[in-house]
Amino acid sequence: MTGMDRVPLEQPRPRAVRTIVYQVTAAALHLAEFVLIVTALLVGLGTVVIWVGIPILMATTSLVRGAGNLERRYVRRMLDTPLPPAERAPVDGGVLRRWRYRLVDPTTWRDLGYLLVSLPLSVVEFAIGLASVILLPMAIWVAPWVGWARGSLALALLGPNRAKRLEVKAQHLQASRARGVDAAEAERRRIERDLHDGAQQRLVSVAMSLGRARTKFDRDPDAVRELIAEAHTDAKLAVSELRDLARGIYPAVLGDRGLDAALSAQAAKSPVKVDVRVDVDPRPPAAVESTAYFIVGETLTNVAKHSGATEAAVKVWRADEKVIVEITDNGHGGAELRPGGGLAGLADRAATIDGVLTVVSPAGGPTVVRADLPCAW
Repeated sequence: MTGMDRVPLEQPRPRAVRTIVYQVTAAALHLAEFVLIVTALLVGLGTVVIWVGIPILMATTSLVRGAGNLERRYVRRMLDTPLPPAERAPVDGGVLRRWRYRLVDPTTWRDLGYLLVSLPLSVVEFAIGLASVILLPMAIWVAPWVGWARGSLALALLGPNRAKRLEVKAQHLQASRARGVDAAEAERRRIERDLHDGAQQRLVSVAMSLGRARTKFDRDPDAVRELIAEAHTDAKLAVSELRDLARGIYPAVLGDRGLDAALSAQAAKSPVKVDVRVDVDPRPPAAVESTAYFIVGETLTNVAKHSGATEAAVKVWRADEKVIVEITDNGHGGAELRPGGGLAGLADRAATIDGVLTVVSPAGGPTVVRADLPCAW
């Protein structure tokens, strides 16, 4: 599996500090690339009639491809752009044959297009970067959006072509569906187990108590009353367990009042102090709400059991056609997405609706669990 198969080909919003560093430093890099490439192209084209231009153009082609690879690495590191390395098929043969292949390779021309438009864009970004250093609010709000636009351009020109993107998306959807089926099967087994070990056993006890009461109805009224009282208690417990089970499948407060009320109710039950902020208008689909609800619930349970945290925060908000769920705690960190672990189960639950779960938990904390849940499939 390649790096491209493992990452979503969408540009996230980069961090402000790295974006400003990129805006200030990339201008010099793009100026050098632009001058070298344009000069080499003009000299090569001008001298091609006397054959001197051919090796110059060969070197220029290699320069373009090398600069494109450098840009991919720099943009990926500074702007968090999911740019995989360029896929360039090896070509056998002589120098001219390899050069001819590079000239007809669409990736070469996309590299060239990106490098040529980068200089004028970098001049604007450089000015924004310097202004951002002076004006802190601009650094916080404006710079990441400029970085997002630059990363999107790089992804469009330096990233894989449309056919490859569709292939990666199809593979991602196939993997998500498989994980979703596994998660649904695990949930079915859990419900079956809870029914068997809980309400079913209570109802069997009710039936047995009533059967014994019927056999003693005429000859031992006191025993009958005790058996009926016992059956009544078991019936109430069975109803309570069924209610809890139904709430675990889809809580009534979530359906009636939405995520804000449901998550606030969860936070109130947590032994750790939890601050909840929800802003998801318009209301997302029921599948998104229930997925967000259970991710928050399971994460808060893990926080209380394992993190050693004293405080946690839950933020849920809309971002375009997605609902973002972010749970942060001040615990000791060290949480990981391990196969078969609780966080992996949450990732599988998110995958049922093509969502993505990420965990950042350095040693010493804090831990951030984030789920990006699409509202359209």
